[in-house]
Amino acid sequence: MRILVVEDDLKIQSLVSMGLRQEGHTVDTASTGSEGQKMWSGGRYDAVVLDLMLPEVSGLSLLKRARNDHDQTPVLILSAKGAVDDRVAGLELGADDYMCKPFSFSELSARLHAIVRRAGNGTAAATAASITLSGVTLDLVRRAVMRGDKKIDLQSREFSLLELMMKNPDRPLSKSFILERIWDYDFDPQTNIVDVLVCRLRAKLDSGFDHKLIRTLRGVGYVFKTEEGRQ
Repeated sequence: MRILVVEDDLKIQSLVSMGLRQEGHTVDTASTGSEGQKMWSGGRYDAVVLDLMLPEVSGLSLLKRARNDHDQTPVLILSAKGAVDDRVAGLELGADDYMCKPFSFSELSARLHAIVRRAGNGTAAATAASITLSGVTLDLVRRAVMRGDKKIDLQSREFSLLELMMKNPDRPLSKSFILERIWDYDFDPQTNIVDVLVCRLRAKLDSGFDHKLIRTLRGVGYVFKTEEGRQ
């Protein structure tokens, strides 16, 4: 893929662009909004990684102009602005996904590939704002969870774990995989923080329901078991 990274923090810009190049992508970078605008309008990109707080021209202004020009290039916003209103503003202007800093590169890469796949399948960008699976609705903008008519109150990492599992339904996830994407550091076989987090999520999500969504696969990890995948 050919990707444009518009980010004024040179350390983050280098981290993202280097990681994407190591995956085999062609990456162009811009450090200001005006530079990013010129490159975006003058080139054909498969995706754009866009900061919001940029010198000269804001990221939201860049996004708004692109969408007004009917440019539907998939956009992943990467910003320190994590308030609900900021996420809503970005998604309503046409961003395909929104990540807050600090972040895990592996998650950024996975989300970037996901929005490009959705664009290739003709799926509306708005689908990035929520996930519904086996009676569970995950609102990625407002960070809210419903199972049927029941509201599920989750802490930040519980929500991130559920999001990760619902994006990989019926797929066993190892503890190291979960640890890397939720905490962003290498797996320590002596730690039990993944088990504790899964236990907390399971207690909140499955309590009072016959079909248990969060399953333990001994020696393997954990899985979000959908109704369709139940055996």
